[in-house]
Amino acid sequence: MSGTIQPEQCAPRRHVRLPRASAALLHLCVWLGTAGAAHACSDVDPTHAEWSALLARRVVDGRVDYAGFARDDAAALDRYLATLSGTCAEDYARWSRAERIAFWVNAYNAFTVRLILDHYPLRSIRNIGWLPGAAFRLPFIPMAGLRGESIALDDIEHRVLRAQFAEPRVHFALVCAARSCPPLRAEAYRGADLDQQLDDQGRRFIGDRDKNRVDQTAGTMFLSPIFKWFRPDFETDGPLAAFVAPYFDLQATEVANFTIEFLDYDWSLNE
Repeated sequence: MSGTIQPEQCAPRRHVRLPRASAALLHLCVWLGTAGAAHACSDVDPTHAEWSALLARRVVDGRVDYAGFARDDAAALDRYLATLSGTCAEDYARWSRAERIAFWVNAYNAFTVRLILDHYPLRSIRNIGWLPGAAFRLPFIPMAGLRGESIALDDIEHRVLRAQFAEPRVHFALVCAARSCPPLRAEAYRGADLDQQLDDQGRRFIGDRDKNRVDQTAGTMFLSPIFKWFRPDFETDGPLAAFVAPYFDLQATEVANFTIEFLDYDWSLNE
């Protein structure tokens, strides 16, 4: 699928009920038209207060009230997404490293919520598209000012955050709408507070015994598959066990000989 939306794709025939995929495409076309008509560059709030307000209303203990989002807050979400999509490269170049990471993490999480709403109700994000993982490869995110085209969630995660910043803790912050993901934080990420927020996310995620736990007697760590999928990201300065140890209040020397086993991943919706 092309990353560029062509004008003829934005004009469904009259009196035809759109399937979900076409409805989502039409919704995207509206965003693109609105963003282009308003102004060339968005003025992005570095605190992402609008996203924080939505999260405070719709997230409890990491679970998301998608029904409430759809009923009362879809328009506010779209306004925030339009601001992100209208970001220009010249403004982005002036931001700090932390502000850039916060921007992309917020974009990933907010556009994931939008994607779920476009297909809601559903049991799992993996039910979107015909092939496994199709939802993450769908270029539905307008980012003409920064990337020159519409991009996918995978682009944000792999070709921006992982490729450009080498910050493994972003894996504690990116939320793919599944129960086994890290919890969605009830506030936006902010450049000024990013280090503290990512550390806190790590403690919350690794401290959830359904997702990560350690058996000191048996000398075994039971970890989320996230640590298996992205293991090289966590091992730039040492073995995986040493990276995880502080989050279990252990020293690297205490876990040097621990066995690591990876748990199953629950892809059901984090609703």
